[in-house]
Amino acid sequence: MLTSLHSRAQAEFHPAPSIEPPEETKLAVSSSLPANAGCIGSFVGVDEGLKDSHFDRAFLKAAGFEGKVGQTLIIPRTDGPPLVAVGVGETARLDPGTLRDAGAAFARAAGKQTHLALHLPDTGTVSADVAAQALTEGVLLARYRYRPYKQHSEQEPPLETLTLVTDSRNTAEVEQGMARGGIHSRATAFARDLANAPATLLTAARMAEVAESLAERCGLKVEVFDGEALARLGCGGLLGVNAGSVEPPRMIKLTYTPEGSRQGPVGGVGRVALVGKGIMFDSGGLGLKPNDLVHATMKGDMSGAGAILAAMTALKSLGCKAEVTAYLMCTDNMPSGTAMKLGDVLTVRGGKTVEVINPDAEGRLVMSDALVLATEQTPRPDAIVDIATLTGACQRALGVLSAGVMGNDQSLVDQVRGSGERTGDTVWQLPLDRRLRPELESEVADMKNVGGDNAGAITAALFLEEFVDGLPWAHIDMAGTARAERDNAWRSKGATGYGTRLLIDFLMGFTPPREVRH
Repeated sequence: MLTSLHSRAQAEFHPAPSIEPPEETKLAVSSSLPANAGCIGSFVGVDEGLKDSHFDRAFLKAAGFEGKVGQTLIIPRTDGPPLVAVGVGETARLDPGTLRDAGAAFARAAGKQTHLALHLPDTGTVSADVAAQALTEGVLLARYRYRPYKQHSEQEPPLETLTLVTDSRNTAEVEQGMARGGIHSRATAFARDLANAPATLLTAARMAEVAESLAERCGLKVEVFDGEALARLGCGGLLGVNAGSVEPPRMIKLTYTPEGSRQGPVGGVGRVALVGKGIMFDSGGLGLKPNDLVHATMKGDMSGAGAILAAMTALKSLGCKAEVTAYLMCTDNMPSGTAMKLGDVLTVRGGKTVEVINPDAEGRLVMSDALVLATEQTPRPDAIVDIATLTGACQRALGVLSAGVMGNDQSLVDQVRGSGERTGDTVWQLPLDRRLRPELESEVADMKNVGGDNAGAITAALFLEEFVDGLPWAHIDMAGTARAERDNAWRSKGATGYGTRLLIDFLMGFTPPREVRH
């Protein structure tokens, strides 16, 4: 009976409602206010009043509004929809991050309205298209809510329309930026859906089905490898982690090929391989996690794989010129009589052996197989980037707003850092200190899966580096950034979708490292 109910629940559950058309907000650009606007937003600097309004600086100051970044003031009116003054700080220092945060502040202030209009401000040195993209992302990401199990909710309703009101001279630029912001936001919402979904319903097999359902419309080739196929490939890392679970593992291989490309370099743009950790639920295995609320968040331990899948869905729409291959390594990490034990030795793809000292350091095990497979591609990639909720050590070092990044090629790491700055998915570079490599030495195998008590984020990266065969490689540890405990600017409470827009931006602007070590 319970098994039947569980199977029916899995079949009826849609893990990614944000990719369905009914949930998509209609975006528009206009030179005048739309008639259906339920709320109108206008940006105000610390030294300004509301433009085109009799609400001057003195009025705003009397109301306690100072124009600080993210500050809002709702002004009811009898002759039209309410106005929302939104602070942007010093207008001479506007940047995309400030505009994204301001758009989010407006969206939250107008949380009960379904039709929003927003005056595009004078953005100074920020181009109209970049400003429109940032504002659109701020509004849409702030209004995201995960609702599949909310039968009766007092939360704000889904946003139906967003209109940017602008000078008609730059309408085309604003439309381009707004469309780009919509694509980025929808992909991020998709990644949030996946990480917010209950792990019992979004299994590795279901994740593969979702990827297959998106293949045609997103211009992707999808190959799914089950347990038998993984065994033939010698993927002992993924199979070892899966050994304790009743749910079968899946490796999902996604391939994006630009239109008109041919075998070989694509106009000098290059090839990228992405590797994502897809631990659908991480109990810690036989190294069971403490009995606290951290267990409830472990359904999001597949956020790296989710970010990659979501990013890949946007590449065709944006006209990405790079060839991209992605490996999503999906399984649960569960305790049972068949689970991998402390002291077990796994053989990873390529033959390297790993002694399992900590079964809760499982992400690096599943990713090691994929990293080797990426190096075996023909032609080989110009760069490999992996992303994972990998170590608590990185979260303790950097907090919850920036991920860590390490790599063996500074030019590649710099590209990742630049994308982080542009998108707000910020990263901070940690040293790949190879003096710590001896901590991974094992007495019985080629290496251990963990180092000592200190520098856990660095030793985890050093472990992964063992499998990239010298190719330019960057590693993003997003353990702290995958989830928000409260609404924070455009980061809605719950899964953040971190990494999705970073990866999109990175792939759209990818340049092969100057020295490719094949």
